[in-house]
Amino acid sequence: MPSRRDLITMTPDERKAFVNEAKTATLVTNGKDGYPHAVAMWFYSDDKDVVWMTTYRKSQKVANLHRDPKAALHVESGITYETLKGVLLRGNVEIIDDTQAVLDTLGRITGKMTGASIENVDDGMRMMASKRIVMKFTPVKFASWDHTKLGGRY
Repeated sequence: MPSRRDLITMTPDERKAFVNEAKTATLVTNGKDGYPHAVAMWFYSDDKDVVWMTTYRKSQKVANLHRDPKAALHVESGITYETLKGVLLRGNVEIIDDTQAVLDTLGRITGKMTGASIENVDDGMRMMASKRIVMKFTPVKFASWDHTKLGGRY
């Protein structure tokens, strides 16, 4: 008989679809004081499960990642036990300091969030992009759960 863990684990395709459909994820970096630093992030995920985000170059999460590139990313949904779903990704983050990469990432995230793409980059967008970096999160370990697979049984 399979364990409850086995019953609720998402398949790789289910996990990928769940992450791709999510609008917001919680990025957790390691703070210099030993405490986790958790922040909500908009993102997109590519076909290799790499998660792309952008943030201001001088943000705390970037300082944390320069010290330690290990991070976790948490995506979840559900408001009752039987509807809980989630994915926890653990991996390493590469900081990419390139304005065009930031513009490309912003365009992909905007497309995901609004359904519209950025075709004409204006001066305001370029100015904002010049202050930002890209975070390329490459997962090395996954955990997932989908309580809807239990069919209301606990």
